[in-house]
Amino acid sequence: MLNEPTIEKLKALRLDGLLAAWAQQQKDPNVSALGFDERLGMLIDAEWIGRENKRISRSLKEAKLRITEACIEGIEYPAKRELDKAIIRQLQTCRWVEEHQSVLITGATGTGKSYIACALANQACRKGFRAIYRRAPRLFDELKLARADGTYRTVLARIARVDVLVLDDFGVAPIADQERNDLLEVLEDRYGLRSTIVTSQLPTSSWHDYLIDPTLADAICDRLVNNAHRITLKGPSRRRPEKNHQEP
Repeated sequence: MLNEPTIEKLKALRLDGLLAAWAQQQKDPNVSALGFDERLGMLIDAEWIGRENKRISRSLKEAKLRITEACIEGIEYPAKRELDKAIIRQLQTCRWVEEHQSVLITGATGTGKSYIACALANQACRKGFRAIYRRAPRLFDELKLARADGTYRTVLARIARVDVLVLDDFGVAPIADQERNDLLEVLEDRYGLRSTIVTSQLPTSSWHDYLIDPTLADAICDRLVNNAHRITLKGPSRRRPEKNHQEP
């Protein structure tokens, strides 16, 4: 039995997982037959798992993903969708995050672009990376307000620091001059240093025309399209009225 001072020290050290696992060991008569090294290993494993779960929870809370239950395991592959499992398996490793590459997901409305984007961001959080989610119109509004209250550079710096930026619904509304400039600033800070996921109803071949200004369009597309993984979703809308843990 651990004495009270030892228990208090474990609490002070915030070794809550280890302490809980030790208490559980005391209730299991089979554990007493194990050697010291095995029991110590079990305690350390419990503490490590507890800390990992807390870290992942913090990362996902910070990410504010639009579809909180989205995960790699929930992605579906019906034939009409033409989604290659090999691409998802490759992205699942998060090597693309380590190598600061982008992922571009295009397709008609309701084909599950946001789900896959959130699933990839979720996987990145589970692998130890930081992510944030923004719909493109909301991001532009956020930067507009930041410019007005003098925090523009601070907001840009915060976005630049995260490992994965999910930019959802790109191209759903006409883009203004200042929004083009803001988008270039965001991408310039991230290019070659961080990863970005972009979803859009527009095919990538239409992005240049959508951005209108040829000079800015060249700069933006160069930073987005080059060195990017591309996923084009097809088939009918996958939206369902009921909520569940599978992909909508």
